[in-house]
This record gives sequence, C-alpha cells and structure tokens, in this order.
Amino acid sequence: MADWQEIPGGVTAPKGYRAAGIAAGLKPSGLPDLALIVSDVEAIAAGVFTTNQVRAACVDYCRERLQSKPSARAILCNAGQANAATGTLGWEDALASAQALSQQLNISPEAILLASTGVIGQRIKMDVLKAALPQLVAALSENGSEAASRAIITTDLVPKSIALETTLHDRPIRIGGIAKGSGMIHPNMATMLAFITCDAAVSPYLWQQMLSRAANCSFNQITVDGDTSTNDSLFALANGESRTPAITEPGPDADKLEAMLTEVCIYLAKAIARDGEGATCLIEVQVSGAADDQEARTIARTIAGSSLVKSAIFGRDPNWGRIAGAAGRAGVSFDQNDLQIRLGDFLMMQSGQPQPFDRAAANAYLKQAAAGAYLKEDTVLITVGIGHGPGRGTAWGCDLSYDYVRINAEYTT
Repeated sequence: MADWQEIPGGVTAPKGYRAAGIAAGLKPSGLPDLALIVSDVEAIAAGVFTTNQVRAACVDYCRERLQSKPSARAILCNAGQANAATGTLGWEDALASAQALSQQLNISPEAILLASTGVIGQRIKMDVLKAALPQLVAALSENGSEAASRAIITTDLVPKSIALETTLHDRPIRIGGIAKGSGMIHPNMATMLAFITCDAAVSPYLWQQMLSRAANCSFNQITVDGDTSTNDSLFALANGESRTPAITEPGPDADKLEAMLTEVCIYLAKAIARDGEGATCLIEVQVSGAADDQEARTIARTIAGSSLVKSAIFGRDPNWGRIAGAAGRAGVSFDQNDLQIRLGDFLMMQSGQPQPFDRAAANAYLKQAAAGAYLKEDTVLITVGIGHGPGRGTAWGCDLSYDYVRINAEYTT
C-alpha cells in the first residue's frame, strides 16, 4: 500500500508556492498561453532536458543556470512559440524574458527558469509577453495551479495535474506537479514539459539524482509517435517550507521522498501518453524475465512504440504477432522459446508456442478500453515474459488513429 495520499492543489499544494496562468495573446486562439510558478523562498532546483541536438533557447539557458547554481525562485512558461531553431535572436529573447520577469518579481534573473512550447522556428512575441507580465504576476495565487496547467498546453485535450502528501518525522510533506504533452512523444524525453514542486528540504545532489532516476522510469518510458522534440524540460523545485529535517544523504527518508517523486512523474507521464494526439486508449506494456531492468525497459518501449502494434490496438485487432515481432527487434537477446505474451487476461503465447484464445472476447476487451478513454479505464495491458531473469520494466503509449495524421498534417495550416 502506498505511503502517501492524493490531495488537490497541483503545484500549489506544497507550502510556499503560488502559480498563475493567463491568456496573454501569444496564441492566435486567444486561449491561456502564459504560466508562472513562484516559490516564496529560494528552492533547490533540478532539471532533466531533451537530448535533441536542435534545442530551444530556454533549454540551453536553463542548463547553464542549473549548472552554475542549482536553485531557483520561479518558472516562466509560454505557449504558442517554441523559440527553437531561432538562433542568437532566440537566445536574446530568453535572456530578455528572464530580465523582464525579474523586474516584476524583484528577484535576480538567475533565479528564473524558462520553458517554451509551440511551433518550432517561431520566436516568442516579446512585446506581447512583456506587456502581460504585470497581469501574470498580479494573478499569482495559492490556488493558481489549475490556471497554470491550462496555460502550458498546446494540442493537449486535457490539463495534467497531481499532488501527493505523506509524512516525514510526523510532519506533512507534499509534492505537486503539472505537465503538458500530446504529440512528438518519445523517450529522451518528448514534446513535454513538466513542473514539479516540493516543500521538503533536500540537498541539490540528491534532488537531481532522484529526479533523473524518476524520469528514467516515467517520462523516458512513454511514446506516442517516435519523435522527440526540441523543448523538453522537466523541472523540480524543493523549498524546504515543510520544516522537516533536511535530507542530505541516502537512507529511509530519501527513499520515501524519491518514491513519492517517482509516483508523481509516472502519473504525469501516463497522462501524457493517454492524451496522445488522436488516441483512443492508453497502452501499458509490462516486461519481465530480462537480465536487468534496462533491458526490460528497452523491450517495453519498443513494443509501446511500434506503429504496427499501435495500429492493431486502434483497429481492436488482437494480433499478438506484432507484439512478438516488436519484442524481437528491440536489440535485447532472449530465447524465443521463453516468450510469453498476454493481452489483458488473454494468454496468447506460452513458452514460445501460440495458444488458443477467444478472439471475439479479446476484440471486445480492446473495444472496452477505447470506450473508457479519459476515464482512467482506458488501459490496454500487454504483458510479456522473455525468460527467468530479475529485470522488469514498464512503458506506456497509445494507439495510432486516423486523427493523429489529421492533427499533424494541419499543425501550422
């Protein structure tokens, strides 16, 4: 049983945080497009970023900031323009954004982290952003998480938010998070942004290690379409306002905090995969029997990312051969005579041998998952065993529908 409980509040559930989201006019739609998260005190900050060689200015900016000093007071995120592949002018826009916000908040520009999402190749509308900052700062609230979560989305159908609470030395500690992501989703990381707040006190080195490990088994285990993006950023702030003893070394307290951080990341990652562009269901792939966890995760990601598997799920076709084929091409060695495949409760292959199953019932299982979309009852579970090793891994994806092509064919037109 989990040693925490879900609570309302998102990124403003932990003590000492405020957030806001407004429609600044950056998006032509007029929808919310500018978000801000602020800690009342300086917070330890950690980050994980895209591995794409073409990166947005905000990514390089934040990498430099966190390398020089792993702390922050604020996160500013604009939606509408990615400010990626914009050269030196895009870099200057990032610097100007931090400088302009620092004046409004009366803090150092170095205490501000930046994120952008939108169309690659488009610079931020700086005159619009600067003009909106006073309104954005005035809107900061201890109840502002939902507004912020709506202001960071692009093609998402729903905002994504969670907060958890546990106790440490008889005092409550909380972690909250919001995220965006729908298309161009693939490990390392994806077209996603995620912002996490925490009111525990933890050393910078431990916090960064915790976040990196949490990302590896959450955001780096989701796939929608095989594309990674230019702007992916995961930030986590820990401001110590819970007044619990500082966690400065590995041990039970660190393990407890990391477990809750990982749970927040997994929840947000699954929400991103569930909201994949045109998706009708979430696909969860569980792999066991590998030599180690990394090999299991690799196979799980390959299956979840297979266009053939995803298309079969969309067509409600229990074609387990596509699952077997994807597992075999993942680059992990195993004996095919050990292969076991289940779709939900339906055993389809055992010890490398096909098994009889009720195809009509399996088809109905897939249809039922599609009917439960956005109700958290939409999960198609694929379970694969490849041997007797201790390695286990899970990945999440979604089906590949006609709407995915339509959405992305018309993205800028």
